[in-house]
Amino acid sequence: MASISARSAWWLAIRPATLTASAAPVLVGAGAAWADGRFALGPVLAALLGASLLQVGANFANDVFDFERGADSADRLGPQRATQQGWVTAAQMKRAMWLAFAGAMLVGLYLTWVAGWPVLALGLLSIAAAYLYTGGPKPYGYLGLGDISVFVFFGPGAVAGTYYVQALAVSPLALLASVPIGALATAILVVNNLRDIETDARAGKNTLAVRLGDRATRSYYLGLLAVAYLVPLALWWRGLSGGWALLPWLSLPLAVQLARRMRHERGLALNGCLVRTARLEVVFGLLFAIGLAW
Repeated sequence: MASISARSAWWLAIRPATLTASAAPVLVGAGAAWADGRFALGPVLAALLGASLLQVGANFANDVFDFERGADSADRLGPQRATQQGWVTAAQMKRAMWLAFAGAMLVGLYLTWVAGWPVLALGLLSIAAAYLYTGGPKPYGYLGLGDISVFVFFGPGAVAGTYYVQALAVSPLALLASVPIGALATAILVVNNLRDIETDARAGKNTLAVRLGDRATRSYYLGLLAVAYLVPLALWWRGLSGGWALLPWLSLPLAVQLARRMRHERGLALNGCLVRTARLEVVFGLLFAIGLAW
């Protein structure tokens, strides 16, 4: 077991590459608000901070609860987990998890003051979803329900939520713009679960990938990419946004490269696909936000 510094251990536990999943929906929600003349910088920055803290808390929860349930074993193919490696104790990780969630709640209190009780309700649901994904008596991530949760909370929840704290309402544009971001966030989870099919199955973690099997999971991933690129086209086609909404199509070469790799890569090679899928989401989200706001 390799020894590393405490700072490095916590940095790995934060999993900074996954924070794109929390940043992209905030960018798109801000872009949609700008398009409608409702942009407000303070709430956007608060939403970004709150979403990042929720993501960190979820990462800490997954780190410790997957270890305690045996899903993170010595033959794990993914990036090293701090609790499993013994760099951080389970008690320390749980304290850090609750600190991250508490920080998110403090940000949520400000946003509740700005936009009212719906924000508080969304924040509490988000914390519950982050915790219960791998924690609690019956974690829903072990039942194959993680994908729908990621889509809902990183798509409509985060995009429309960001729009709401600025406009105090939710527009059809914000809801539709949330679909590709939710799809790409789900695609990140799909790569992770595809890589871990064998170890998850042995640990009784019946993710959707375990239930679908290798081949169908790869097709599912390609379908999520297709949805992400078709929605901006539909927005432009139906006149809900201008031609600049097609700006995310500039990232299509990245998606094509990923689609080709996801057809055959396995095991450790999927870690590269995981990082590149997260990168695709933030590039797509940034281009989409600019396109909506233009």
